[in-house]
Amino acid sequence: MEQHVVIISNDPEIRSSMPNALAEQGFCILEANGASEALSHMLSSSVSMIILDICSGADNGLDLTTELRKTSDVPIIILTAKDDIFDLVVGLEVGADDYIYKPFHIREVTARMRSILRRANGTHQSEEAASGTPEGSGYFSFDGMTAFPDRLELLDRDGIDCGLTSGDCRLLHVFLTHPERRLSRDQLMDLTNGLAWSPLDRTIDNQIARLRKKIERNSSDPKLIKTVRGVGYMFNQKVQSHP
Repeated sequence: MEQHVVIISNDPEIRSSMPNALAEQGFCILEANGASEALSHMLSSSVSMIILDICSGADNGLDLTTELRKTSDVPIIILTAKDDIFDLVVGLEVGADDYIYKPFHIREVTARMRSILRRANGTHQSEEAASGTPEGSGYFSFDGMTAFPDRLELLDRDGIDCGLTSGDCRLLHVFLTHPERRLSRDQLMDLTNGLAWSPLDRTIDNQIARLRKKIERNSSDPKLIKTVRGVGYMFNQKVQSHP
């Protein structure tokens, strides 16, 4: 099935090279200067992914990420310069799934895209297979919360959906399947991103901070996801798995 990808950028170099390069890899590319054009594409096409250049002044790009996350879990990759750490952190906090530093090689972009799309397609297939079964293919419960990984759904202690992104769900699933175990940052990156990361990648800390805001009773004093000094993190809670 043809996969539609929206590229949001007003960088002339990206707009002249990336669409053709990705089209050669089999993607159907839709270009947008900013939020309004991107939303128009979302309404008129079945969009599989958004690539958002947050360094080139794309109109309300981070606001668009926030708005999309209210109604859609479409994967979002952000492009950023290495010195724009603030925009990078904000982008991840509001729901982006991955990031790529500029300048980049197109093979890195396509590798990350395919990795994310494989996970997304796997989730959709699981949802279809579980049609009519409330629990899908299994769920987890912990500290009064219920997680349905195959449905990208986490219900809080009041039964309200926490609004997990696909990245949040991958990270939470790792913790729920490895409770009360110390996990290094490298282990967490391997388990959530496979081979699509570099040894210098430390976005896992930002992803942890974002997940804590959704599951901790007090994210400034986390009790569930504990920092293990000199090691990484540990999910400090008993977890019940329900087939």
